[in-house]
Formats: sequence, structure tokens, C-alpha cells
Amino acid sequence: MLQRLTLREIRGTAVSVPMRRPLATSAQTIRNAPLLLIDLVTEEGVVGHSYLFCYVPSAAGALLKVLEEVSTTLKGAPVAPLEIAAKLARQYKLIGVRGIVSMVIAGVDVACWDALAIAAQAPLATILGSSPKPIPTYNSNGLGLIDPAAVADEAMELVAEGFRGVKLRLGRHTLEADMAALRAVRAALPEDIALMVDFNQALTLAEARRRGCAIDEAQGVYWIEEPIRHDDYVGYAALKDELATPIQLGENFQGATAMADAIAAQAGDFMMPDLERIGGVTGWLRAAAHASAAGIEMSSHLFPEVSAHLLAATPTAHWLEYVDWANPILASPMTIGDGAAMASEVPGTGLQWNDDAVAQYRIA
Repeated sequence: MLQRLTLREIRGTAVSVPMRRPLATSAQTIRNAPLLLIDLVTEEGVVGHSYLFCYVPSAAGALLKVLEEVSTTLKGAPVAPLEIAAKLARQYKLIGVRGIVSMVIAGVDVACWDALAIAAQAPLATILGSSPKPIPTYNSNGLGLIDPAAVADEAMELVAEGFRGVKLRLGRHTLEADMAALRAVRAALPEDIALMVDFNQALTLAEARRRGCAIDEAQGVYWIEEPIRHDDYVGYAALKDELATPIQLGENFQGATAMADAIAAQAGDFMMPDLERIGGVTGWLRAAAHASAAGIEMSSHLFPEVSAHLLAATPTAHWLEYVDWANPILASPMTIGDGAAMASEVPGTGLQWNDDAVAQYRIA
């Protein structure tokens, strides 16, 4: 039985964590991961944790301001994720539940679920009706827009860390440069290692057709991720029909309704919502219901520690995306074994901070 908890306050701490492998995409190069750590404190002494990826350090201050306002609004409220999500949606209806506002609401939602699971002395996956289980996992660290020879070596290093798949970023200035990197990586990897490619919305529809056809001819690619603008569902549906290589999208879905719209438009073969954009645990469960009803396989985007619990409870669970960006500030980073990630079996999500590291990397 879930214990009734009452919210006392929500605290936020911004950190900038050096990345072990900088990530160079078609959008920008990231060398430090700006994270907002969230601590949801209850009157009963239970503390729930979550973190947000801020993308740029300047966003951390804005997120903190919204989080402070949310803390004031929710003080004394029951820790009831669905009720809290509905209350905050009403509060921010005029400005819109998107962007920084939706990120904060998602972070609070995850912390609520973590607190409830801790109080129940059960892993999050268990209170969601499942249990921690191995989830197929690909290594999404590194493999950015670097020299083809270097990227092949890096791909082998990533596989050697215990993974059965890796993701290569594409979107160089020319098709030829992209294909040189792709061929170098595919030739270096064993055939049974899955290779995903991600354009990070770099292409026009016409160029996506051209490069997609080249990828089809090369073969050996598991999916093509976000080749065009994330919300061009008509364009995605056309690519899905024209290309043999499956199309993946979803990290930019703002809430489960966006995912339902993409599914209705037949925009992709696979879907991969992002925890802080889909609406936290509550939004994920709604998205998973849409994917299940449509029979579409659903993967995760970032946040592997929590996503492992959610995929364990997702009927059409597919791949978990692994990044180690939060590892330096975690007391117990997750481990990978035999190509799979296992959700933590401790109560809650397993997120606990390494206080010394948080102090070292703190920016606000």
C-alpha cells in the first residue's frame, strides 16, 4: 500500500558536469552536461529525487525560478502525481505547459513517484505493476561529428563497454562525409551490433530522402532518427513510406498528446519519448498506452536511470538509450551487463546524489 505523503518543499541545485566523451551534433557541441537536481522533501521525512537536462547552462537559472514557484504552490499538498500534474497544468495554462514549464513539471512528477516508491519500500518499476528486468541498451555517448577514422575507433570502444548497440550522429555538410563516417563505423562493428544514426533535425525533406536512400543502399542501419524538423509529421510519414530503413522520432514530443498525433499521422516506425518532455512518469505511462494500442515499439531518450524502470513497465518496450552524463554526481551509477541495463532494485528510482561531487560541480 502506498503511504500518504505531504509535500513540504522542493529544492533545486544546478550543476555542470564534465562529459567523459563530448558530443558533437549537427546542432552544437556539448562538453559539459548542465543538470538541475531536484529534491522533493515531505513532512514524513521521505525525499524524492529527479534531475533535468538543461541543454544550455543559461536555462538552469530559469528552471530554478519556476521550480521555486512550484514549490510554493504545492507546499502542504498530498504527493499525488496525477493531481499535482493537473493542478500545475491549470496554473500555467495561459503561458502554456511547454518548454521550461513542462520540464519543471516533469521533474517534479518524477520526484513524486520516487518519493512514493521509497515510502512503499519498492522499486519504481514494482509500484508501476512490473519489476526490474534487463532492458536492451545501446551506448549513446560520443560518436559525434568527428573524423571517420576516429569515429570508427570510438565505436569499438563504446561496444567494448558492454553494449550491443551504438548511435552515430550524422548531419555533416555533405552526404559523402556522412556516408564515409557511416561506412567506417559499420565496417568496424561486428554484424550483430545494432547501429542507429541520428541527424538531430539537420536536413530538409528533400535532403533526407537523398541521404535516406544512400543509407538504404549501404544497409546495416537499425534506424534513422530525426532527419527533419521534429514536428513535420507529414514529412516523416512520407519518409517512412519511401525508405526501407525504419524511422525513429519522439524525443521532442511535448506531452503524450503529441505522440498520439504522430502515431495517428503514421509518422514513424518507432517512437522514443523523452522523460522531461513527455511529462515525467505520468506522461510516460500515457505515451506507453498510445504505443501499446498502436503496436509501436517504444524506446527511451536520455535519463537511463529512471527510463529503465519505465521501460520495464512498457508493453512495447524496445531500446534504452544510455548516456553516462549524470554518473559523476550519482552515489550509485547504473551498470550495464551483457548488453542490457537493469533498473535499480532499491526503493524508488535509485537516484541518490554524491554530495561531494555536487558541491564540486555546483553552479547555482
